[in-house]
Amino acid sequence: MRINQVLSAKASSDVITVRPDATVRDLVAALAEHNVGALIVSSDGSRVEGIVSERDVVRRLHEDDSALDSAVSEIMTVDVATCKPEDAVIGLMQLMTERRIRHVPVVEGERLTGIISIGDVVKSRMSELEFERDQLDSYVQRSQT
Repeated sequence: MRINQVLSAKASSDVITVRPDATVRDLVAALAEHNVGALIVSSDGSRVEGIVSERDVVRRLHEDDSALDSAVSEIMTVDVATCKPEDAVIGLMQLMTERRIRHVPVVEGERLTGIISIGDVVKSRMSELEFERDQLDSYVQRSQT
């Protein structure tokens, strides 16, 4: 299975971004409003400058409880792992496991086209397994008649 297949199965193809100069307070509000665990940091909405997750917020607040008024650029991850629409999901699973990350932006060239979460990957893998199970059940039923 390819990343573009997982993206097409998602309920929404919208990618929520946050500007690097937004406050962490604004970030927290956007995470809650959109019910997501991470946002892409982008000045123009199409170029990936960073990524910021709930984990980043929690770690920063643990260190400094005034961090809510800091800029997102102060807590974002700048070394962002990305994938391409034509990449295999199995490779993405390996990347997520090795880097211990739960969200990966999908880019074509320099342009942001989507985001894949670990939940998206699990859902697609479960669908694949259910399809395989149904095929095996069908095969067994046919062979018994």
